[in-house]
Amino acid sequence: MIRVSAPSRLHFGLLNTGHLTGVPRFGGCGLMIEAPGVSVGVEPAPQWSATGPNAERALALAQRVTTVCHRVVVERCPPEHVGLGVGTSLGLSVARALRPDAPIEELARLTGRGLRSGVGLYGFAHGGIICDAGRDSTAELPRCGDRLAFPPDWRIVLIRPPVQPAWFGAAERQAFAESGVADPWRLYQQLRDALAQIRAALEGDADFPAFAEAVFTFNREGGRWFESAQGGVYAAPAIAAIIDRVRQLGFVGVGQSSWGPTVFACTADAEQAEFLARHLQKDSSELSIATTAAAPHGASVTRL
Repeated sequence: MIRVSAPSRLHFGLLNTGHLTGVPRFGGCGLMIEAPGVSVGVEPAPQWSATGPNAERALALAQRVTTVCHRVVVERCPPEHVGLGVGTSLGLSVARALRPDAPIEELARLTGRGLRSGVGLYGFAHGGIICDAGRDSTAELPRCGDRLAFPPDWRIVLIRPPVQPAWFGAAERQAFAESGVADPWRLYQQLRDALAQIRAALEGDADFPAFAEAVFTFNREGGRWFESAQGGVYAAPAIAAIIDRVRQLGFVGVGQSSWGPTVFACTADAEQAEFLARHLQKDSSELSIATTAAAPHGASVTRL
């Protein structure tokens, strides 16, 4: 059996670099995290089968990659459509197990991933923070702009309210088609400046306060592209309430990952992460809360 273990993805937000032409071309920025992660085992078998969470999707993905029968075992996988890049991590994990030596671009084509954002795609390969340079009209996949290291002592708290995922499939495609703001040039400049501040905060002696504020700004302002579809810069009132509460507790590096409902909050160390998690759990027992670290590397392959 070949096992592939992959990190999960947080998406900090999108930067529309096509504002001058009027044709949307979204780049962006995000972080790969160790947990919850995806782990998939694949081995040849007399007939097709799959077990574990999201088994049916994993089986369908495997059948896109090869016509040879395999047994697919999904050992670990978070729910889909919660802002953790599960579709990309699962699809690329299955494809990597079946094509261990294939380049990441081939895996993306085989599974249909990376059509809009390259953060999860290149994060699967490299880990860390990925700055996606966007995809122009002639490119098949987005370009990987920068890969940045995330300080190992910093931690991330994941908070998920009991909100049903809504922004995927047709709803997501419509939101992208209708995305826009009254002054796209001004918003582009704000996002470009915030992204530059994220990069600068991670260089040399990492500056956590500067990074946290820049991530919050990039995430909040990036939500303005989809404000008309979401009804606000965040996808649900419950998400906005959590973000406000986290900032009230003194943690400014907070935002909505992708379309949510997962909220991420960055902390300077494990002790602060545990403090924040305890306080939020006291606020509401309905919240799903976990702490994790950044994933410094991409997916790993093990032959069992």
